[in-house]
Amino acid sequence: MTTGSITGRGMTLSDILARWARVTPEAEFVVDATTGERRTYARSHDRITRLATTLAGEGVEPGDRVAVLGLNGVDLLESYIAVLRTGAICVPVNFRLAAQEVAYALVDSGAVVAVADTATADLMAAARDGAPAVRRTITIGGDLEDVLAAADPTYRELAVPDDATAFIMYTSGTTGAPKGAMLTHRNLYLHAFSSTMHLGGPGGPSVWLSGTPLFHIAGVAGFLPSLFAGGTTVIPPSGGFDPEEALTVLERERVTSCFFVPAQWAAICERVGARERDLSALRKCGWGAAPASTGLLRTLSASFPDAEIVSSFGQTECSPVTTTLRGQDAVRKIGSVGTPMINVEVRVVDDDMNDVAPGEVGEIVYRGPLVMSGYWNKPAETAEAFRGGWFHSGDLVRQDPEGYYYVVDRKKDMIISGGENIYCAEVENVLAAHPQVADVALIGVADERWGETPLAVVVPADPADPPTLAALEEHCLAHLARYKRPRRLAVVDALPRNATGKVQKTVLRERADALSETAGR
Repeated sequence: MTTGSITGRGMTLSDILARWARVTPEAEFVVDATTGERRTYARSHDRITRLATTLAGEGVEPGDRVAVLGLNGVDLLESYIAVLRTGAICVPVNFRLAAQEVAYALVDSGAVVAVADTATADLMAAARDGAPAVRRTITIGGDLEDVLAAADPTYRELAVPDDATAFIMYTSGTTGAPKGAMLTHRNLYLHAFSSTMHLGGPGGPSVWLSGTPLFHIAGVAGFLPSLFAGGTTVIPPSGGFDPEEALTVLERERVTSCFFVPAQWAAICERVGARERDLSALRKCGWGAAPASTGLLRTLSASFPDAEIVSSFGQTECSPVTTTLRGQDAVRKIGSVGTPMINVEVRVVDDDMNDVAPGEVGEIVYRGPLVMSGYWNKPAETAEAFRGGWFHSGDLVRQDPEGYYYVVDRKKDMIISGGENIYCAEVENVLAAHPQVADVALIGVADERWGETPLAVVVPADPADPPTLAALEEHCLAHLARYKRPRRLAVVDALPRNATGKVQKTVLRERADALSETAGR
């Protein structure tokens, strides 16, 4: 190993993996639950080094951006770390997006090289037509193995400041233009340390599994506590969720901590008692990214009585967890998002940044080392998000006398469906371009499976010829990721508006049950 002068710098995420490759080289770093592929820290370290060498040979320099697009897999995770090893910034891209949405991320981030797998190669190729700055795509399942075989395996430590950006995570904006949250190495490793300390440490061998895709912030940040402990990350498949297979993997891999969104937990709880299983290794069951019913939470606690039920709340810009609800509080304080995590400072304020009294509703704002450094190339949006010196979450909450927080509403116009954020303005902009639509508003309505689902409330251009749900779905699929399309449709004569002309979505939500009676599926 060749080392340079690294005096005075912090520790990066790549450094952590390299350390375990030296200390416990034969320990398992990652397991692919789909293919059965198992890689030690030493083997992954070698492959990551080789890919980093190749990226550097393509002209990738510290601070450059490299986009990574693909389904869950070992090679995808290694690609993330390889990008970081060059000092570049990794840009995970949602494989569910349409080509023009992927192209936006490539162009906005200024990506110079891309990594994609064979399942998403056509999508990346179509996106690159609108992103000429991307010089090359390395394909997992294509030329990757030849690339690694030909690459220099010599590991060279690079002096990357820990306040340098590690990831740009795209999150849609309320105006419809996605924003890239810049998360630094320090943001993410302090989040890992804070999570570990807050939740009582790994307590023995650590085997982590998350039901979220790797492009999601829960996928990016979720495995880091296990990495820091020298543990194992189990990567589940992408695509349709199979609760029976999830339980099989939890049992077979002796998973100690896991995370699933409420829709996944609901399916798992339906199956957990179907046959006898040995889940004795499981110590923590985490959930978040979407609301969960009190009924589901009680069922979850009853289904896994020997595991601690942990609710995580936060957002991408905060690396992501800001508050947690733990253990006995999962039932005692059911409905709460808990109390602040270590290294997260919280206030609940009014529109003028005055603290509101306990019990009153205000916006929860954050400060601390887990909060992003800003939005990529968006100084105005960054200044607005950090007005008053605190990061504004857009979540309206109240605090009870014991200091537990409860989410009352979202200040941002956003739907959370199955753990995915759907920003209404983005979808409305697409729907408004349909020739049969004169006016439109999108709201979230309760859904037993997904928590919420989008309902399009449409004023037709011709009352005698209103659009069908199928027509609007087809239109959306040409421009947006599939999960963003409206699942329900209501046709109305006019949208309720206030004196300034703004659509009164509160009124629409109050009338959601009546609207849903005429909604399509």
